[in-house]
Parts: sequence; C-alpha cells; structure tokens
Amino acid sequence: MNGMKEYVNRQREIKIETLETDTTITAYWEKPENFKEGQKYLLSADGRTAAETDKTHYTFYDLEPDKDYRIMVRRMEENICCECAAVTVRTKKTKRKLDITGAPYFAAGDGKTMNTAAIQQAIDQCSEETFVYIPAGVFLTGSLRLHSNMELYLEEGAVLQGTANREDYLPKIPSRFEGIERSCYSSLLNLGDMDHAGSCNCCNVVIRGKGTIASGGKKLAENIISYEREDMKREIQALGDKIQEYEKEETIPGRLRPRLINISNCRNVSISGLTLKDGASWNVHMIYSDRIVTDHCTFFSKDVWNGDGWDPDSSTNCTIFACTFHTGDDAISIKSGKNPEGNRIGRPSRNIRIFDCHCVCGHGITIGSEISGGVEDVSIWDCDMTQSRCGIEIKATKKRGGYVRNVVVRDCSASRILLHSVDYNDDGEGAETMPFFENCRFQNVHVTGQHIKDQKEIIPCNALELCGFDHEGHSLRNITFENIRLQ
Repeated sequence: MNGMKEYVNRQREIKIETLETDTTITAYWEKPENFKEGQKYLLSADGRTAAETDKTHYTFYDLEPDKDYRIMVRRMEENICCECAAVTVRTKKTKRKLDITGAPYFAAGDGKTMNTAAIQQAIDQCSEETFVYIPAGVFLTGSLRLHSNMELYLEEGAVLQGTANREDYLPKIPSRFEGIERSCYSSLLNLGDMDHAGSCNCCNVVIRGKGTIASGGKKLAENIISYEREDMKREIQALGDKIQEYEKEETIPGRLRPRLINISNCRNVSISGLTLKDGASWNVHMIYSDRIVTDHCTFFSKDVWNGDGWDPDSSTNCTIFACTFHTGDDAISIKSGKNPEGNRIGRPSRNIRIFDCHCVCGHGITIGSEISGGVEDVSIWDCDMTQSRCGIEIKATKKRGGYVRNVVVRDCSASRILLHSVDYNDDGEGAETMPFFENCRFQNVHVTGQHIKDQKEIIPCNALELCGFDHEGHSLRNITFENIRLQ
C-alpha cells in the first residue's frame, strides 16, 4: 500500500453501517470527534483500494450480486492510518422485475392516463424476490400503499406523478400534522398504519432509483384547503377570537393536507437516489418509526406552504446524508408532538443523524417547534446551510413543554444559529410547564450573518439568537460554542 504505516486505536473504532443492493454497497459512519482538517478516509473492498474521500460515506458500484465483500475504512493523516474499521457485507440477490408497463399491469407513462390501479396491483403482488419497476415516462397516479418486504425502483427519466385532484388522495387516514394526531388525506406513498401506542407494523421497504416522485404541490394544497374550509366553516366560526392564535386563515383546513411520503409505525425504510418533489405539505414524514435512512436525494418544494423536506416525528435512529434541498420551508425539521397531547404520548425523537446536506433555499435544519415529546441525541456535521433563512435552529413556543437536549453541531456552515421561542403554530391548550433547551454544542461552525434569497439577494440577519423561556429552570442550560467563525 505504497509504504503506508498502520496504527489502529481499537478504543475508537469507526462503526460502519451499510445499505446494499445487488450491485452496490453504500457505507456510512459517524465522524470521529478528533477528526482533523486535512485527514482523509481510504476506502477498500476485499483489499482493493476504491477511493479516498473526506466525507463520511461512500458507495461501491459494479459489485457482484449475492456475494460477501470485506469493506474497510481507514482514517488517514498523510500516509499514516490512525483509525480503521472493517465489516463484511453481502450484496442482495438479483430480484425479478415487475415492470408496471408490462402484463398484467399495462400502466402508461404518457402523463395523461390514470395508473393508480395498475401500479397498486404491482405493489400488492411484489414479494421479497421481486421489485416494482417504473421505467422512463410520466405515470399519473393517486395515492398508493406500500407494504413490508418490498422494493420500488424508478429508472432515470421515470416520474411517479401524483395528481392535483383532492379525490385521488382519499380515503383519509390516521396521521399527525403539526404535532396533533388527526385524520389527513392519504399521501402519495403510504407506509404503515399510525398508532402511538403500537409497535412497528411495516418494515424492510426500499424506495430508490434515479427518477422522480412528485405530487400535486401547491395546486393540490389549494384544492384541499378550498374544499375543507367550506366543510369546516362552522368549526372555524365557533373559534371566535381564538382564531387569532392560528398562523393564517388556511391553517385549520390546511392541516389535513397529505405528505408526499408518509411513514407511520415503520422500521428499516431506505429512500435513496431520487428527486422528491412537491408534496402538498411536508415531503418525507416519519411518525413513530425507527431506522429510516435517506441518502443522495434532492428535494424540491419552493412554492409550497409548509413545504418541509424531511421530518422525523417521534421517531428514532433516523439518518439523512448527501441530500440537497430547494424547499419552501424547513429543509429538515425534527419533531415530537404538540402541547399536552405530545407530552402525554411521550414518544421522543432520538438518535437523529444529519450529515453532508446542502440547502440551496429554504429555512435550513430545525428542531421544533413541536417538541412536546422531547428531542434528544441529534448529531449534525459537514452540512452547508449558508443560503438558508434560519440556518440551524432550535425552536418552540411556551405552550409546548417537552425538551431539546444533547445536540451536537460541528464542521458546518450556516447563515445563523437560533435557540429561541417562536409565536406561530401556538393554538390550543398549553402544557403544564414550559420547554427547556440544554446540553447543545456548536463546534467549528462558520456563521455568515446573512442568507441568500432566491439564490441572488443577500439578506443580513443576526448571526446568533440565544433565548430560553422566562420561567425559573427554563433558561438555556449548558450551551457551548467552540471555534465559531463569524463573517
């Protein structure tokens, strides 16, 4: 290995995790606390060097199906290995293709034909030995329901296009939006059945490829809000002056909008390589779920109100990396319920990892404002949020209760850092106590004090805003800044 010296500290081994297909292995790992500028990772498979990178992920391509590979990651300083780890991983067996354009499905990718029944038939018939294949074309559809132990693959040029028609997202299903459980319209893709007292009821789902999953976006949202506003007229009128607690007139009917992908009570779901576009509200929303991984995806929702990209909600062990965001709201938002209901359900979001993500436009990476069930153990590294409106933000209202703790942000760039109270999404009964933020560390972060609007207009903003809650014991606690560069 070109005279490379090897020194292994077994007490600080890198823990490698992987995602496998029949011909690829994506390896990813946490960034070591003592990683130094100028260090690199050397990647190898079966002893053959594949690449050198400064990122904490790498994909090995053109592998053989159903074969064991010994993957090794070495952390290098010049030609000295100061840390390494290895794992043996087996690629998947090659599955049989269920082409939605072939018999017996005959879906048409002409952008005009409704294909809901044909695609759902292919999904229903998908087993562990097969995968649903969507070739190039625009396949118009309404909501679809996925199941355990299945794979959905979109070829390059394939568009799974949800309509803008409200009726195509019926029936309504149990869901959670802005922290409160409620019946919402079915999402374009639906996984699992929501039950805050229950365990996993859907597992081992892969959604991947090179294509696009898109919904009806702003037009679908407007159609649903218009219909539901009329249907809820008496309920809205009965609020009287309390309507002022709501963000806007559309808030109440707007909470029934579907997501692009709804993941409820699921475990082991992977979303990889896709363009995810134009949910009528949030795009990828995981509720009461575990081990959801999203990588190498691009999110678009610039013109959508509440157009969040990726939202873990009372979910655990969720990871996102190598993703780009062009969003109309938060790129990423970590949540856990609202006010007394969230306190009572008491399911925190925990062990969330975010790395190598870039926000082109949108609000950035946020925790909150719905944090009533608690948020803890969040790690963020190697992310660029300089163009985002809010940079890296921890937020709640006084009514929330709950907590945010044990957040580590390092080796990132951002427009600003915010830990504060907000006044929106503040309707309903308050919790018994105010929330608190504690044990948050920001290390090696470049804060610009400005964000870029529409990729051209520079908007000055406060670089830091640090404010707890005005009640004894609820001020900010143990917030640490190390090596922060203010532009």
